[in-house]
Amino acid sequence: MKAQAKAPGRRSRLRTIATSKQLAGLTLSLLATAAPVSVLAKTIVPQAAATSSPAQGTVAMPIWRDTARTPAERADALVKAMSLEEKLSLVHGLFPPNTKNPPADMIPSAGYVPGVPRLGIPILRESDASLGVANQVEQRKGDVATALPSALSTAAGFDPDLAYAGGAMIGAEARAKTFNVLLAGGMNLTRDAWNGRNFEYYGEDPLLSGKMAAASVRGVQSNNIVATVKHFALNSQETGRMVLDARIDPVALRESDLLAFEIAIADGKPASVMCAYNRINGDYACENKFLLTDVLRGEWNYTGFVMSDWGAVHSTEKAANAGLDQESGQELDSSIFFGKPLADAVAAGRVPAERLDEMVRRILTGVIASGLYDHPTPVSAQPIDYDAHAQVAQKVAEAGIVLLRNEGDILPLAREAKSIVVIGGHADVGVLSGGGSSQVRSVGGVPIEIPLTSGAAASFARVTYHNSSPLQAIKELAPGAQVRFVDGSDPAAAAQAAKEADIAIVFATQWQTEAQDAPSLSLPDGQDALINAVAAANKRTVVVLETGGPVLMPWIQRVPAVVEAWYPGQRGGQAIARVLFGEVDASGRLPISFPVAAAQLPRSKPVLAATGPADNGAGANAAMGDAAKLPTYPVTYQEGADVGYRWYAASKQKPLFPFGYGLSYGRPAFANAGFSGGAAARASVDVRNDGKRPATVVPQLYATVPGTATPRLVGWSRRVLKPGETASLTIDADPRLLARWTAQGWQMPPGDYKLTLATDAEHVIAEKLVHLDGGHWPSGRQSGSIVTATITKSN
Repeated sequence: MKAQAKAPGRRSRLRTIATSKQLAGLTLSLLATAAPVSVLAKTIVPQAAATSSPAQGTVAMPIWRDTARTPAERADALVKAMSLEEKLSLVHGLFPPNTKNPPADMIPSAGYVPGVPRLGIPILRESDASLGVANQVEQRKGDVATALPSALSTAAGFDPDLAYAGGAMIGAEARAKTFNVLLAGGMNLTRDAWNGRNFEYYGEDPLLSGKMAAASVRGVQSNNIVATVKHFALNSQETGRMVLDARIDPVALRESDLLAFEIAIADGKPASVMCAYNRINGDYACENKFLLTDVLRGEWNYTGFVMSDWGAVHSTEKAANAGLDQESGQELDSSIFFGKPLADAVAAGRVPAERLDEMVRRILTGVIASGLYDHPTPVSAQPIDYDAHAQVAQKVAEAGIVLLRNEGDILPLAREAKSIVVIGGHADVGVLSGGGSSQVRSVGGVPIEIPLTSGAAASFARVTYHNSSPLQAIKELAPGAQVRFVDGSDPAAAAQAAKEADIAIVFATQWQTEAQDAPSLSLPDGQDALINAVAAANKRTVVVLETGGPVLMPWIQRVPAVVEAWYPGQRGGQAIARVLFGEVDASGRLPISFPVAAAQLPRSKPVLAATGPADNGAGANAAMGDAAKLPTYPVTYQEGADVGYRWYAASKQKPLFPFGYGLSYGRPAFANAGFSGGAAARASVDVRNDGKRPATVVPQLYATVPGTATPRLVGWSRRVLKPGETASLTIDADPRLLARWTAQGWQMPPGDYKLTLATDAEHVIAEKLVHLDGGHWPSGRQSGSIVTATITKSN
């Protein structure tokens, strides 16, 4: 199906082209051509500062148009050509839903920053786009987009190529809809399982999270538009996110949450970084000089721009001087801090004029480096091949579905099954999605949409299902079976239906949303009792979970087969059915640990259950998270860098299902594991599929660094083996995970490192002590250079 994206404007001189074949193969190509822009009159630009020297008899080209120059050089030339008013116009943006007297070319969306037409600086049209081009509460009537699975689902694929394909698809649709800045790239580590936005993030490990976010960013920016990574940093709770002060040891912060961002920025090169709502060790993230200047600029040499989250700015001088470059969604702040107050501060010298120039230069550097300046987005909507994009969404969903339990090889289901009952989860109409700013109005319509009547998310989030019925997909794959649906509201009726069927499949759901954390890790609405009743009635019960993160499973020993499908996106019903029937292998691996009980976690309940009376009001300010005018609430992360599986190791506990865990329908057997050290750490292993079905293997390499007690994921490999196939796999350890942070920068101490080759964080294939020479990377190094640079050897 090809459809026209909705946006106002004239017919475009640009065209986005993507073929179904390319997308179905997870290779998305964006071809864009632009009519040449007239050379600006020489009177606008000081010749000595902003033009390339022309050959005799030719007109000088402005430096900002010279693609042979670096983005920084071109941006600097633009800054020198701009007036003070033009500079100020770029450092604060509008929030369209709350904008009075909006510009005629404003699209209902997340943000709008006016351009400078005389210099070719484009309008910045911003859209939330973590899981697809968002359209919360249908701001743009009738405008649909392809909905990817949750980021946790993408991370469960352990395949950066799929993350890239998803990002490229989102970027292509955004460009076709005329958006050019995507507020995607959510990548906060999962410190608390209750976090309402865990489904938007990539899990608990800094290497996996950093690599997947980087791949998605590269995919988005392959379309010559701006991508962000967010929320910098420690946005680990949603309830009270505006008042929480995250307290953490600075070294532990470097080796966990900041390391994930460092990897994503080094490998993905996002044009923008979005700072978070919360405080970190006393200072708001968006006025935190340590984060925005000392680390991001001074040590990582980041050259793009820092934008605020919507409603996250609290000052003019402190924020600007700390390193914030752009105030986003200004109407959601208590004042427009980067408008007239910034102009006054610059005039008075409280914010240096050079700092304003730097803010604008960084914004323009990101716009140029992403390709947006030279390849402007179309001025009107372009056709989108939604059928091809749906194939991308389905492949990502299939790769992320995790088979947690399969006693007696209940799965895959046989097509010859005579009777199947599907129970609960609205599986007759669709699959669940997460709520908040990432909400996509998916192609095919919304069969269920339930408004909230209370809570912090009530003003902008709805319980929404994508139109992809697992029931219908199951019927299509088992045409000879009698397949019926029972809604699950009555456990006794569900149990009776299960007793009469050969197979019972229970769909259990847990909805999570931005702006509020889950009150519990238990499945809501009596679903545990439903599962117990069905399992007691039918020994061939399968539970399919659609959740935003880990949930408790008190019934696990009574259910032979359990599948985690996450929020599987707009083709989730088809993906789930294909995995259940073995059309594709169960290939996902957990990017997050599942506890036996909440008491196992660093915090046994949500940090805040509520933030005050405003939590009960549907009209509360969504961006503020119902936390305005409330006192700061400190949360101390005593686990430090030991997040997720490292916490279980440090506290000597066993989770229900560990990080990296997942079963396959094949029968992989590992042999001949080997390890090597010296200048770099490496592991190798042979694997053979002894089964009759394809086997997906994801061997993982963990390292325990001298002076530490817990293992770290330092690399992995992913391979699909045909029945009887053998492969030799090699995993190189990423040196960023072998180092410790010190006052002198990253240090990889010489000594013996414990290398562990495993199928997940708990199940070991082989391990060995290996001596590494060590090395260091001083503070202020080029971000990401430790991947390829010569390491300074320790003596």
